[in-house]
Amino acid sequence: MKKIKIGVLVSGRGSNLQAVIDNIGNGSLTAEVAVVISDQADAYALERARTHNIPAVHISARDYKGKREEYDGLLVQELRKHGVDLVILAGFMRIITGTLVKAFPNRIMNIHPALLPSFPGLHVQKAAIDHGVKFSGCTVHFVDEGMDTGPIIIQAIVPVLDNDTEDTLAARILKQEHRIFSRAIQLFAEGKLTVEGRIVKVAGGRTESDDHLFNP
Repeated sequence: MKKIKIGVLVSGRGSNLQAVIDNIGNGSLTAEVAVVISDQADAYALERARTHNIPAVHISARDYKGKREEYDGLLVQELRKHGVDLVILAGFMRIITGTLVKAFPNRIMNIHPALLPSFPGLHVQKAAIDHGVKFSGCTVHFVDEGMDTGPIIIQAIVPVLDNDTEDTLAARILKQEHRIFSRAIQLFAEGKLTVEGRIVKVAGGRTESDDHLFNP
């Protein structure tokens, strides 16, 4: 199977990027990271990329306040220059515009540390604890022009414990992020994902089950 080329957009330390790189290395992910792009010059994700001889590009957004479409146009140019098939947002702290979405329709994935459509946006672990939910988790979804509103590809569930803090819950969710992001990418690489309206159908996906969880 041909390797797909991934372009990674990231703003911070890039732990999900590292998980993708590691899974490519161990053979569980049939892909190549073609470029890593950050809006932050000091993002540690860029150093991770350089360590693995992956092109690491800083595109500053400082001069594009109020010009989000122009900035996204620069991202499109850079991604196309590297022949990217799939774009992944791995902690990219900017809301992208239609300029990028339309350039890569149903070819942009985001990882979100909650079970969407519950708790979109920021500070989601605190919101989950404050609302008293018994389960949280993470979601990989295709990106549309809304905030965390695109079609859901895969989710992982994490129980919320009575003694959880925002940090402890976030740490357990992050472990699952590292697993399901690569799985979603691999499903894409294998051509198993079909988007029908808001529904992502997975070829060979489950059609019946009595599985269930309780907490407490």
